Amino acid sequence: MKKFMNRAETLVAESLAGFVAAHERLVVFGADSRFVRRRNLRPDKVALISGGGAGHEPMHVGFVGEGMLDAACTGHVFTSPTPDQIIAAIRETDRGEGCLLIVKNYDGDVMNFEMAAELAAEHRIATVIVRDDVNPSGSKRSQGRRGVAGTLVFEKLLGAAAEARWRLDDLSALGEDLNDRIRTVGVSLSGVTVPETERETFVLNEDEMEMGVGIHGEPGRARLKFATADEIVETMLKAILKDLEPKRSDKLLLFINGFGGTPVSELYLAYNSTRARLQSLGLTVARSLVGTYVTSLGMAGLSITVAGLEERELSLWDAPVNTAALRWGG
Repeated sequence: MKKFMNRAETLVAESLAGFVAAHERLVVFGADSRFVRRRNLRPDKVALISGGGAGHEPMHVGFVGEGMLDAACTGHVFTSPTPDQIIAAIRETDRGEGCLLIVKNYDGDVMNFEMAAELAAEHRIATVIVRDDVNPSGSKRSQGRRGVAGTLVFEKLLGAAAEARWRLDDLSALGEDLNDRIRTVGVSLSGVTVPETERETFVLNEDEMEMGVGIHGEPGRARLKFATADEIVETMLKAILKDLEPKRSDKLLLFINGFGGTPVSELYLAYNSTRARLQSLGLTVARSLVGTYVTSLGMAGLSITVAGLEERELSLWDAPVNTAALRWGG
């Protein structure tokens, strides 16, 4: 295994130190370097906190800043942050308006964030569990739909609403509503090698692909024969549209996300194919995002996220954002 690292056990800490140093105008370490937070916390807004295992960068630390998260807690590679990390983030970022925890639906994440909320009961806390995966059976890591690349959409919309001073109950209600209107499916052409174990998560033949993968290097729900990009997109969109059932009057956000090992040119090719297919069905793509944002280490693969957004959410999507990974407006 060849990776740019010193030791597997220090990889995450050294990477986070580099991230904070590189983006020091936007972020700082929280107490005892247990989490990353906005450099300038606002006293008049609900604090948004998310997190998960390392290996998904730029999510979540890359989304800390104006218009998105106030803090992100990072565990070891593909391992949930501890309750102590989350409690420290709650206590440091809550300036009186409460905290909204945005949690991907994986057993470890849900358990540790719930435990932290219970132990920090002196704060007003609400939790949104992200469930955007099209696969309702989940995986060995989760019960039900997993939280995958659509988590970015939750964090952007809720972050903009918090910046506009929405109250905690209203933010929680929006998050729950979004769970019915955002769907994601992923495909992979390879497994990944986890630094601590030096083992590849799964192995494919040259003519195979994994359909329905998550973001922890785990296998998908079906192993299929490799096909052309148009055919792959057709399979992915069929699953999304069957689940989402958008109407022709809906305005859609189309997000093509790379898993860490897919060239940008291939992501844009997939976007072109996906958009053309949606338009052929009479559906309107109102907003778009293409890039590598929610990764699975260096997995060769991508995901398609489709979200049906109302006018208020379109405005929230367009609102200024200033983070290491997302930046527009303002």
